[in-house]
Amino acid sequence: MRAGRFPPRRDGCDTAPKIGRALTAATLPPENSRGREEAAVKISTLLAVKGSSVHTVRPEASVRAAVGLLGRHNVGALVVSADGTAVDGIMSERDVVRALDRLGPSVLDDPVSAIMSTEVRSTTPEDTVESLMATMTEHRIRHVPVVTGGLLSGMVSIGDVVKNRMEELEQDRDALVDYINAR
Repeated sequence: MRAGRFPPRRDGCDTAPKIGRALTAATLPPENSRGREEAAVKISTLLAVKGSSVHTVRPEASVRAAVGLLGRHNVGALVVSADGTAVDGIMSERDVVRALDRLGPSVLDDPVSAIMSTEVRSTTPEDTVESLMATMTEHRIRHVPVVTGGLLSGMVSIGDVVKNRMEELEQDRDALVDYINAR
């Protein structure tokens, strides 16, 4: 008996069994197939589900105060903004850990502006989740501010993106199961 999760096939073949023919957009009925344009979920859709509140911190606030905000709000990053509407930078848990490693605990008394990331990647409500995933992967970032007309309008985390993708996959699976069962 071969190892693996499939029992040996009666025909002696040592490969996993085929479970029917491949399903493609061409073999699915039109109501279950989704074109690329239709499937593109926009950032505005994510914000409609999760909300558009954003936690900010002023650049002159101490790192210690910012760490308190991260913990209190159970978030991994704060947008650094002098006026609460413009993005001056972003301070993530990673920034804090790296600063602690480089400078020691005294960094907790420094201003947020001393450790924040100033090269901030942002997105707009009209951008797609797919393009945001590419940006997050390429630049190895987990939090991206949403900006509308130059003003802060939301924040999307990698967790929001993963949750959305899991929901899409579940819907696709359900559509395939419905299609198979209808045959």
